[in-house]
Amino acid sequence: MSWVGIAIFVVTYALISARRLSWLGLDRPAGALLGAVCCVVFGVLAPSEALSAVNGPTILLLFGVMGMGAFLALDRFFDDIEHAIVRVARTPARLLGCVVWGAGILSAFITNDAVCVLGAPLVVRLVQRHELPRLPFLLALATAANTGSAGTLVGNPQNMLCAVLGQLSFREHLLIVGPLALACLAINHGLLWLFFRRQLGGRSLAHRNAHPPINARTAVTLAVIGGTAVAYTAGADLAWAATAGFVALLLLHRRDARQLWTRIDWSLLLFFAGLFIVVEGFLRSGGPGWLFDRLPLSGSGAGGLVGWMRMAGIFLVGSNIVSNVPFILVVRDQMASLSDPALGWELLSVVSTFAGNLTLLGSVANIIVAESARDIGGLGFLEYLRVGLPLALITALLGTVWLVAFFPAG
Repeated sequence: MSWVGIAIFVVTYALISARRLSWLGLDRPAGALLGAVCCVVFGVLAPSEALSAVNGPTILLLFGVMGMGAFLALDRFFDDIEHAIVRVARTPARLLGCVVWGAGILSAFITNDAVCVLGAPLVVRLVQRHELPRLPFLLALATAANTGSAGTLVGNPQNMLCAVLGQLSFREHLLIVGPLALACLAINHGLLWLFFRRQLGGRSLAHRNAHPPINARTAVTLAVIGGTAVAYTAGADLAWAATAGFVALLLLHRRDARQLWTRIDWSLLLFFAGLFIVVEGFLRSGGPGWLFDRLPLSGSGAGGLVGWMRMAGIFLVGSNIVSNVPFILVVRDQMASLSDPALGWELLSVVSTFAGNLTLLGSVANIIVAESARDIGGLGFLEYLRVGLPLALITALLGTVWLVAFFPAG
C-alpha cells in the first residue's frame, strides 16, 4: 500500500471539503489541481498516467451542457420570466410550486448547478419585492434542482459520470428514473408545503402585465436543448450530442463567442480534471482495495431488496462523507463485482443525487443558493437540515425500491 497516494487524497479532500482556505488562497478547483500536481511530483503517477486518468467524455459532456445553459443566461431568460411566474402563481403557495417544478424540470436538461446559478437571483428578487419568507423559496430552489436532476443522465455531474463509467442508456434511464424524479419532486413540494404552509397563506401577490417571457432567441435555445434530449434518447453519444447542441447555438445565434466563454464554469471542468487524477492515484495506492476487501460491495446486491437497500445506505453515507463525485470515482472498480452492475450504477446515480439534499454541504447547488442569497439571510446549516434530512431519506428509500422493482434484471 502506498501511503503517499493515500495522504495526497486525504489532504486534497480536506481542501475540497473546506470550500475555501483564505490563508492558502485555495478554492475547490485549486485544491484538486494541487492534489493532481502532487500525484505527479511525488511519483504516485507518471505524467502520461495522470493525463490518461482524466475522463475526456465526462469533461466534454459538462462543457456542452454548460455551453447551452450559457445562452439562456445571455438572453436573460430567468429575468424575463419573473413577472410571468408571479402573474400565473398569484399566491405565495402557488409561487413555491412554480419554483419547485420549474427548477426541478429545467435542471434535468441544463444541470442543477446551472439552474441554481441562473435562478438564485430571480428567487432573491421575488423574496425582496413581494416581502416573502426567504427560507421556503431558497430551499425550494436548491432541493428541487437536486431532486429533478436525477431524471436524466445530464442533470448533474454525478449522473454524467455514472453514465460514462457505467455505460448507461439515456433512454432507459429517462423511462425508469424520469417518473421517479417527478414523484420525488411531488414529495419535495409536499414537504416544503407541510413545513411552511403557515408562512405561505393568506394573501395575493401584486403583479403587472409583461411582455412574453419566451422571445425568439430563447425559443431557439430551448428548441436546441430539446433537440439534444431527443438525440440522447435516440442513442447518440452524450458528450458529442451536447457539444453539437452548443455549436449549433453558436451558429444559429451568431453572437460574439467571447460573450459566452465567461459564462462557462471553467473552474468546474478544472475541478473534475484534477479530481480524476487524485482519485486515480488513490486507487493505485491500494487504499480502496484494502477497504473493500473488508467491506465488499459485491455482497450488498445479494438478498434482493434488503441487499440493495444496504448498498443504497452505503452510497448515501459515502456521498456525504467523501462528496458524491469523489465517492463515485473511488467505488467505480467495485461496481463490476455486483450481481447486477447496471442496476448498481443506476442506483449509485440516483442515491448520490438525492444524497445532495441531506445537508447544506451535500451539493454544490446548495452552496450556490446559500451564497447568492446572503443579502436576504442566506441558508443556515440547521435550517437546511430540518427539511433536507427527511427529504433525502424518503427519496433515497423510494428510489431504491423503485429501481429494484422496475429496472430490468441484468
